[in-house]
Amino acid sequence: MSSEETAASTKAAPEDDGMTWWYRWLCKIAGVLGGISCAVSGVWNCVTVNPLNIAAGVWMVLNAFVLFLCEVPFCCQFIEFANAVAARADKLKPWQKAFFYCGMALFPVFLSFSFTTLFGNAIAFATGVLYGLASLGKKGDAVTYARLQHQKQGDEERMAGTTNGAPE
Repeated sequence: MSSEETAASTKAAPEDDGMTWWYRWLCKIAGVLGGISCAVSGVWNCVTVNPLNIAAGVWMVLNAFVLFLCEVPFCCQFIEFANAVAARADKLKPWQKAFFYCGMALFPVFLSFSFTTLFGNAIAFATGVLYGLASLGKKGDAVTYARLQHQKQGDEERMAGTTNGAPE
């Protein structure tokens, strides 16, 4: 890799989505733990004769693969398109990741509701919830909120005074 390609890859960092570095790492760690729990529970769920349990187990292993592919692509170095998928996943907004991860985690539970599918997908669902919370944005401070409330109250008073025709 030349120095120009290295500079281009560092400039192509994902745009700021309002997440702090520690929250981003929390989401990545939750994704890895969710992938591990989905993989283990999915394999365990496939050891049965019930076809719905087998389908839910295969879906859970697929969920684990997708979580690993999106969150930690260096675990999938043997797959040629892993870096391209990870780069595209990094460009997604947090609410899109939240919707995707929660939907992936809920499908096996609806397919075969059991202890294994419920608790195997719980951490993957929690990863989606963390991304959903990130999409809400940062918490505002009290001073800014009070200033906005005061401005809103003043605007309402002015509107009430002009709609009656004469100020009270």
